[in-house]
Amino acid sequence: MLELHGISAGYGRNAVLRECSLKVQPGEVVALIGANGAGKSTLVNTVSGLLPCRGGSILLDGERIDGLSPRGRVRRGIAHVPEGRQIFGGLSVKDNLILGAYASEEMRDAAALQERIAKSCHFFPTLQDRMGEAAGNLSGGQQQMLAIARGLMGRPRYLLLDEPSLGLAPLLVSEIFRLVTQLRHAGLSILLSEQNARQSLKVSDRAYVIEMGCIVLQGSSQEILATEEIAEKYLGGGPSAGVDPKVQVTMSARLQEILN
Repeated sequence: MLELHGISAGYGRNAVLRECSLKVQPGEVVALIGANGAGKSTLVNTVSGLLPCRGGSILLDGERIDGLSPRGRVRRGIAHVPEGRQIFGGLSVKDNLILGAYASEEMRDAAALQERIAKSCHFFPTLQDRMGEAAGNLSGGQQQMLAIARGLMGRPRYLLLDEPSLGLAPLLVSEIFRLVTQLRHAGLSILLSEQNARQSLKVSDRAYVIEMGCIVLQGSSQEILATEEIAEKYLGGGPSAGVDPKVQVTMSARLQEILN
């Protein structure tokens, strides 16, 4: 299990996260939803080690990893697919994938590396046909697929996806969320940080709502999807149809209690 206990973090003198706690259990998708600037990317960066903890702890399988470098966390089974894709446009698709295996000893074994590339691209047949092409020539959706495939090169158990649908056309957004479901069925545990709350809640098991650097609500995705305040704030309307009204009332009361 990946666990965060009372995490605090920030940039310079600016505190962003304030005692955030969450967990991702094996085989589940956990959504982290919130407005732009709420602290989603900061939380993901803290988990992957790009940003140090100022307080609290991060545990993987019961052992603290908040003292490890990003490389050390990759070796422990955590991969981070950052917001904005962050691919190397001047390098080939294949070279971008190889960089995803930088922490592995298999980098020295050409056959093993090729096998890993093939497995990482299992969900992305388009990439297989464009291995020698510059990554910067790919469309936005293809670049996002490359970023995810690069993350898979580290053979992670926990995948951190930060705003994977950002800037994509609606059809490609649907494809990305279908991919999240496929990866989950393949055995990956996923922390999904997204502004697209409705889609995130539909493909996830549980969810956390973050506001101003604090976790203000958590529960099953179905419960949070049914919460009136969350629907009005993040989903552009009332609760989704087909949700048990009793669940809606219970969650609405819970949220009001937290916010008060």
